[in-house]
Amino acid sequence: MGDTKRFVYWIRRLSELAMVGWLGLLLMIDMIAAYTVGGPQWLVPVCGGVGIAAVLTRHNRRVEGFTLLLALSFVTSVVMTGTDYNGLPGMAESGSLLILTIGVLRNVEPVRRAALLSVVALVVLMAEGSGRDYNNGGLAFSFLLFGGWSLAAGIGGYLRFQQERRTEAVFSVRRAERLELARELHDLVAHHITGIVVQAQAAKTVAEMKPEAVVPALDAIAGAGAEALTSMRRLVSVLRAEDEAERRPGTRLADLRILTDRFSAGGPKVAFEIGQGIDDSTLPPEVVTTLHRVLQEALTNVRKHAPGTAWVEADLRVFPGLVRLRVRNFGSAADPRVARLGGGFGLVGMAERVEALGGRLFAGPTPEGYWEVIAEFPLA
Repeated sequence: MGDTKRFVYWIRRLSELAMVGWLGLLLMIDMIAAYTVGGPQWLVPVCGGVGIAAVLTRHNRRVEGFTLLLALSFVTSVVMTGTDYNGLPGMAESGSLLILTIGVLRNVEPVRRAALLSVVALVVLMAEGSGRDYNNGGLAFSFLLFGGWSLAAGIGGYLRFQQERRTEAVFSVRRAERLELARELHDLVAHHITGIVVQAQAAKTVAEMKPEAVVPALDAIAGAGAEALTSMRRLVSVLRAEDEAERRPGTRLADLRILTDRFSAGGPKVAFEIGQGIDDSTLPPEVVTTLHRVLQEALTNVRKHAPGTAWVEADLRVFPGLVRLRVRNFGSAADPRVARLGGGFGLVGMAERVEALGGRLFAGPTPEGYWEVIAEFPLA
């Protein structure tokens, strides 16, 4: 997973360098034109330099840089319109305006503000084409600049749509996971609360007849209450809505074994090993339930994205201070589209559940080229 992130990082850096290099080449052409034509044409490479600076700082000063470039470009066009001088539009200036228009439409909030800035950019580009009417070429310049703006607006709008669509999908997945956690809250603490009630009733009954039995009962009540509070603190912090859907019994380690056996019966064979010292009393109930969901999602991804896999290795082990579940597939690499997209929404849901319990989730290719999912949970 680290190699994939580094690869994406360097692709982005190289794309950034290529874009800046392209703008720098256009700026050199603007400077040659200014040297040839002279006069106010020297304002054009100044606009181009400001545009390149705005592109370089767009991640931190997107609106400020864009606004400055719009104002400077418009003033330059007005200056050239008010004189008998016929200047040329700026290539680096126009390229920067188009690049920044894409970024504004994609990232600036709210949408109305982004749309307003893009319309202002269109006005500035039209003023640039008509105000710098070199040898009566203003109409042609305006047509080209309008076409470039239309393309930039289309790209920016499409990227914004895709980004909002993915954000909504991630939000829906996380909300569904929170609802699932809400369903499980009752199951995880019900037996603790039941024990408290039963032992409190017993203590009340024997208080007069056998007082010495009250102290052990109170100790058991205190222990059950502490365990219930621990489970509730781990889950309640991530719940955002109530849900009265049908409850289902809690999950045990045996259910993990049943899950792998059923998967092996209808797909690749799964070698599942549970390390020594692990049983239902070792792990908190909410951790066991989340382990079951992670294992289920990991096996589902193997079946969906690596159908040619020979076999799957899964193991659950305890290390000092943590418990780790690892699932690996052998014989067929996972679909590379999963890595390029940063994982499916199932991975988002798994990460949400794991992180809710203070754990960490890793999903990505192994050095051998196969897919691996690792979930780690802290243990007291």
